[in-house]
Amino acid sequence: MRTMMAAALLMTAGAAAAVTPVEPAAKGPTIAPSPVTEDYFGTKVTDPYRGIEKLDAATLDWMRAQGKVTRQVLDSIGPRAAYLARMTALTGSFGAVKDVQFGGERLFYQERAPGRDQFDLMVREKDGTKRRLIDMAAYIAAHKNVPHAIDYYAPSRDGRKIAVGISAAGSEDSRLSVIDAASGRTLAGPVDRAQFGSPNWLDDGSGLFFVRLQALKPGQPISDKYNNATADFWDFKHAPVHVVGATQHLGPNADPIKTPAVLVVSGATMALLAVENGVQNEAEFYVAPLADARAGRAKWRQVVTTADAVTNIAADKDRVVLLTHRDAPTFKVTTMPWTGTAATARTIVPARLDRINESVAVARDGIYVGGREGLNGRPLRIAEGRIEKVALPYDGTVGSVVADPDHDGAVIDLDSYVHPPATLRIEGTRASDLHLDTNPPRDLKKDRAVEMTATAKDGTKVPLTVLTAAGKVTPRPLLLDAYGAYGISALPGFRPRYLAFVDAGGSYAACNVRGGGELGDAWRLGGKDANKPNTWRDAIACAEALIAAGYTTKDQLAITGTSAGGIMVGRAATERPDLFAAAITRVGDSNALRSETMVSGPANIPEFGTVKDPQGFKNLYEMDAYSHVQDGVTYPAWMLTTGLQDPRVAPWEAAKMAARLQASGTPRPVLLRIEEQAGHGLGTTRTTRDAEEADIAAFVLWRAGVPEWQPRP
Repeated sequence: MRTMMAAALLMTAGAAAAVTPVEPAAKGPTIAPSPVTEDYFGTKVTDPYRGIEKLDAATLDWMRAQGKVTRQVLDSIGPRAAYLARMTALTGSFGAVKDVQFGGERLFYQERAPGRDQFDLMVREKDGTKRRLIDMAAYIAAHKNVPHAIDYYAPSRDGRKIAVGISAAGSEDSRLSVIDAASGRTLAGPVDRAQFGSPNWLDDGSGLFFVRLQALKPGQPISDKYNNATADFWDFKHAPVHVVGATQHLGPNADPIKTPAVLVVSGATMALLAVENGVQNEAEFYVAPLADARAGRAKWRQVVTTADAVTNIAADKDRVVLLTHRDAPTFKVTTMPWTGTAATARTIVPARLDRINESVAVARDGIYVGGREGLNGRPLRIAEGRIEKVALPYDGTVGSVVADPDHDGAVIDLDSYVHPPATLRIEGTRASDLHLDTNPPRDLKKDRAVEMTATAKDGTKVPLTVLTAAGKVTPRPLLLDAYGAYGISALPGFRPRYLAFVDAGGSYAACNVRGGGELGDAWRLGGKDANKPNTWRDAIACAEALIAAGYTTKDQLAITGTSAGGIMVGRAATERPDLFAAAITRVGDSNALRSETMVSGPANIPEFGTVKDPQGFKNLYEMDAYSHVQDGVTYPAWMLTTGLQDPRVAPWEAAKMAARLQASGTPRPVLLRIEEQAGHGLGTTRTTRDAEEADIAAFVLWRAGVPEWQPRP
């Protein structure tokens, strides 16, 4: 139990006059440079720590030693332990629900119940009773206590079987099994190399299609891992067989980088084939008789090209529904018969300047469209030629819209910074709570979310939201977060960990920088390729706006970014080191010039480009924070996190950036935080995530000069 003094510290952090942050005495070991100079189209670039990429035993020992020093420093910050205890109690009191799916008369979903550490697979029967189908705590205990997580699942049409992918230690290397929905007994599998599974069932449940990765041969580069993926069919009696694949000359795709997936629609005699180019949002689609697809002899007819700019697709037995930004930067919805093409599809929801259409789903009673006006969700229903607005209980963020051609209505999730999440069932134009979520009482009046805009250098207005304590605006330690890649929209959501930080005297702000999808496809393109500098310069503009509005000061401001958001935070802090007291790069991309050599590198070329192209090199060099670190500059105090099992951003990215910053002579600390049994964050347990968030809060409050949050000598 916390002492009253510790509780008081949590509630009053930042109230006392700030002090100059204490610099820790502990220093991590150095690592010898291993420079490599390369000539990119006449520009020579020296990579001083190329050897770290090998991640050999000596490098891993150095990384672990760095992590040990980081642990010592953060653990010496007095209030951290009490903060973690309070935050854990807060996060543990809320339940979390995700990935709702239909299966016969059953409703399936993943739930992390209050007090639980990982998401379980749940089933809700027709009569409303629910039960735990896969208990992940028991599963982990049966697997030598190595953390495992459900990566994806798909129920059969009748809800009697479930295809589920589970991976260990944050690796995302899913193994696909089929289980019985009544007993939880394993019926078939597991099958390995099913990371991107995408299981699609035949109507009678006798088999399914899924995506399978190739088996790398000895000596084959790790960057080949996601090449030559195949679409396989599995009848559970025999080994899966390839039905589409570039190297097997099965299907229309001959490009080894592209990934095929066969999609089955309830009641349809035709199948859809999606062919995706890495992380590119726009996919190709083909159709063929389902029986031929199953046998691997399909003659696929192309119905959607990448030029058709289709980013989401749904269907029933009579029609195919498309979400496209072709000639529609805010997206439109079109429909076509199975015999048609995207080029001749009919528009049913036109693009509007004041609305972003984001997703489509087909139900028995109509088409449901997920979308937003500003940052607030505004779902639509299209039935009998009418476009109807769905009424929601409050303004907030709507996640994915889930529907099924065999059922009426749809399911959505809704939350905001100050409203706990709710899973809602849409029937017609009304939404009702399914009461799947567990939300303990909280005085929502003590927190407030303020929507602002910042003006970028080129005059562009950038959306910005601040979560802070209610009452008068005063400068507080503030953590500014941004992403800006892939057209992903970083929208407001209820996060108990943010509320814990506000309770401790801080504020949290999210900046919707260009490169994301918050304002449509033009917004995405405004932060892509040669326009990528807009991403971090928008974040800089947001930082300056927060200071001007009195929410924080330069000495109290920290900036953070995760994954591709590492480009944003790395370049913002190297371009404007004077603006931030701290920077946190979370499993982030710091070394863009070398990213395509990673496991996920080739798949990311459509988003970031390639060094094999002159303009691609120029763009990547500009977004490479590691290459922009200069000697003799005072950088913000920096913390870089990585998981040693990360399949998306290699651990050497954080390690190289840490080594370069430490060698630059910056007088402020550079900490490397290591997780041994975690990866990129998917599947990370609540306990692990809580500990990481406590470390970040301690780091920010320390660097903001809050007296009681200074590390002990």
